[in-house]
Amino acid sequence: MVKITKVKSGSIFEEKESYSRIVAVDDWIFVSNTAGRNYKTREMSEDAVEQAKQCFNNIEGALKSVGSCLEDVVQSKIFIPYVEDAKAVMTYVGERLKGIDPQRTVTCSPLGAPDFKVEIEVTAYRGASKGDVEHITIQL
Repeated sequence: MVKITKVKSGSIFEEKESYSRIVAVDDWIFVSNTAGRNYKTREMSEDAVEQAKQCFNNIEGALKSVGSCLEDVVQSKIFIPYVEDAKAVMTYVGERLKGIDPQRTVTCSPLGAPDFKVEIEVTAYRGASKGDVEHITIQL
């Protein structure tokens, strides 16, 4: 039988908009698009890189709740509404995910409110960090 775990983080939007921070289906873990708001203080920096840092803190906390970690991430989607923030945000993302090297999509498009400068969504596979990884370089 498939085990499904749905995790709420206390965000008011999770209740209002009927979604979960995480849905884990067996070892697959789907983390909702996550903003750079500190959910304990409800504060959010005006700086895009600081928001990205908080996004990762939120994601790591959510992954930990289901026995996973950032190193288990296999896919990432980065949403940056202001093109002028993209280079700084992606430099930070590159540093934070160095060695994990998930599949990635980056999109510069509007988010739900103008104060959101980055949101990050990831998919993880519990235990991927302990897997045997083969690195292949190809010519396209």
